[in-house]
Amino acid sequence: MITTPLLTHKGMTHGFFTREGGVSSGLFASLNCGLGSGDDPTLVAENRGRVVQALKAADLVTAFQVHSAEVAVVDRPWTTDQRPRVDGLVTNMPGLALGVLTADCGPLLFADPAARVVGAAHAGWKGALAGIAEATVLAMEKLGAKRDNIAAVLGPTISARNYEVSRDFLTTFLEVHPDNERFFTAAVRAGHFMFDLPAYLMARLGAMGVERIKNLDLCTYQHERWFFSYRRTTHKHEADYGRQVSAIALMP
Repeated sequence: MITTPLLTHKGMTHGFFTREGGVSSGLFASLNCGLGSGDDPTLVAENRGRVVQALKAADLVTAFQVHSAEVAVVDRPWTTDQRPRVDGLVTNMPGLALGVLTADCGPLLFADPAARVVGAAHAGWKGALAGIAEATVLAMEKLGAKRDNIAAVLGPTISARNYEVSRDFLTTFLEVHPDNERFFTAAVRAGHFMFDLPAYLMARLGAMGVERIKNLDLCTYQHERWFFSYRRTTHKHEADYGRQVSAIALMP
């Protein structure tokens, strides 16, 4: 797993996991943690157990992600059937690793070590535009976190050099704010553009006053050995794809 000093504190554990180190095979090789994939559920459960073990947490909690700006407060583990349809999770309960599953979308991990509050957000373009990053920070503040103390780190995400979008996509962002044009550059293909999702997320967090932010600058599309990628799978006409997990937890 990949860690960063910005989230490394006493009484806290975190990791941006790669696709390596698991038991799945084929398209899902090998640390596929996606409950929604077509992988053998027994293998996915083993992979998720390995994540829990690596983090030295009691349990891994993930949501039914729907590309929203909705956030849930986690005060206990839940079963697969109990997963809320949200894209942000926050907690002040030790032992519960908050995880987000991605395969190009942005995994954001948050921490206020002083208040002992952590958060995790799944930020695809829809959720980013709707404000999932900001909503997660606000939910952490309701648990006692202070914005000045919150650190936010963006893990493996598709980069602008591999994220081609249509003019209609660009128009959607410009309708929200004309200044969003700065996150797009012209693509080689006429009428298309390259979208910088990581820069957009960093700017949204900075605009709300979260200053301790970092982008790990790891492209899921580019690094096939390390990361699953929905877009790469689509371009290769593969039948399915795995999901890597990024997680953070408070320790007792």
